[in-house]
Amino acid sequence: MSVADELKWDPQGLIPALVQEAETGELLMMAWMDRQALTSTLETGLAHYWSRSRQALWRKGDTSGHRQHVEAIYADCDRDALLLLVHQEGVACHTGSRTCFFNELAVGAPPVGKRPTRAPSFPGSRILDVVERVIQSRKAEPTPASYVARLLQKGEAQICRKIGEEASEVVTAALGGEGDTRLVEEVADLWFHTMVLLGSRGIPLRRIFEELSRRHAQKTSGAQGS
Repeated sequence: MSVADELKWDPQGLIPALVQEAETGELLMMAWMDRQALTSTLETGLAHYWSRSRQALWRKGDTSGHRQHVEAIYADCDRDALLLLVHQEGVACHTGSRTCFFNELAVGAPPVGKRPTRAPSFPGSRILDVVERVIQSRKAEPTPASYVARLLQKGEAQICRKIGEEASEVVTAALGGEGDTRLVEEVADLWFHTMVLLGSRGIPLRRIFEELSRRHAQKTSGAQGS
């Protein structure tokens, strides 16, 4: 008996698949799988789905480049639904949002059509994890349209020049009276290009976190002993 034979498929031979970011737990999207989509996903490690509108098998990211690298697949207790834990490149939703679940329904709120929608933001450092994975994927599978891939191909010296430029722009924004919004934008650029440098060296972001934690612990220990 194959894995597919253990599942309960609907009359159309499909099964719903919820897709969750493996590291953050963020719910990204819901799609449908047929037996071939499940088999292709298990064989390649890349998410494949069945399009009910096009009546065709499709691999996530073939058009957008936003592939889903599958870490694990679980069936629910009734074996009639699947949960895919993935590492998402870029965004999951065709609208450009990170997740498809951004239309908020609230008790006592105005009708859905009259209420603005908003995309959920990433709490804390989770967005850094996402950016790091995108940089890693562009390094492993470079594409001509990718700015990160092109920058990596130019080499470490060019990346460092970009970091220098961005650092200068941070200072200019801070001291030149350009406003807080501009400063935030420039700091984001600086962080991003610094992460590209780390990615080019193969240095995981967690090593920076570990170093900051070590320094914090060292200062805390010193303060307690003084």
